[in-house]
Amino acid sequence: MLDIIKAVIIGIVEGLTEFLPISSTGHIDLVSQLVKINQPAAFMAMFEYVIQFGAILAVVLLYFNKLNPWSPQKNHDQRQATWVLWAKVVVAVLPSVVIGLPLNDFMDEHLHKPLVVASMLILYGILFIVIENIFKNRAPKISKLADLSFQTALFIGLFQALSIVPGTSRSGATILGAIILGTSRYVATEFSFFLAIPTMVGVSILKIGKFLLQGNAFTGAQWAILATGMIVSFLVAVVSIKWLLKFVQTHDFKPFGWYRIALGLVVLLVLFL
Repeated sequence: MLDIIKAVIIGIVEGLTEFLPISSTGHIDLVSQLVKINQPAAFMAMFEYVIQFGAILAVVLLYFNKLNPWSPQKNHDQRQATWVLWAKVVVAVLPSVVIGLPLNDFMDEHLHKPLVVASMLILYGILFIVIENIFKNRAPKISKLADLSFQTALFIGLFQALSIVPGTSRSGATILGAIILGTSRYVATEFSFFLAIPTMVGVSILKIGKFLLQGNAFTGAQWAILATGMIVSFLVAVVSIKWLLKFVQTHDFKPFGWYRIALGLVVLLVLFL
């Protein structure tokens, strides 16, 4: 029962942080140091990634009609536009496949460290503040998803690939890159949501496959822990996504930058003391 409660806590953290540019993996790594689930390391290594699939389902729910090319509510042109949007998402995911897959195991073994997480939190926090200050008086060149070119989508995908380093934040790197490339904050945020679907589905399949190929099998308790974390992260992510979309319409991302810096400094202080 205690492990289920811990899974609820981690699920809340995941749902809150998956789409905010503050690094869900970094937060889960840090929280897991305090809230330790009594399960083997192989299961926890898989759990901390696959739990994100619950948050991804929140995007599917909230954007189901927009992302559904077979929706009866759409005319021919709208269906074609949906297929084009998916094609751009696929193009943007390619860098993560090419770069992320070969390096995934190395990153898990060598860079999932509090010092790395803290450093990336601070670095990208500074970048958010600097980039927002540079672009604050510039009108975005791309204010609609339909205006996003395949080339720009590919470059955004290259930024997303940077998130393989723990503490970077997949959404953070994606949003930051999209803003640098001239998109509005709203377009950057929405496109980061859509990129999360194939990215995290792929990562979840990879992690579950690795877990099973190592000779492991799910116990009843592990199924319960995983299901609990995913359900909680899904419910919390629905609220988080709605809040973020409203926030970016009237605010910039500098508050997230300051938050990242503050959290990173706290982690460093704890490490050194």
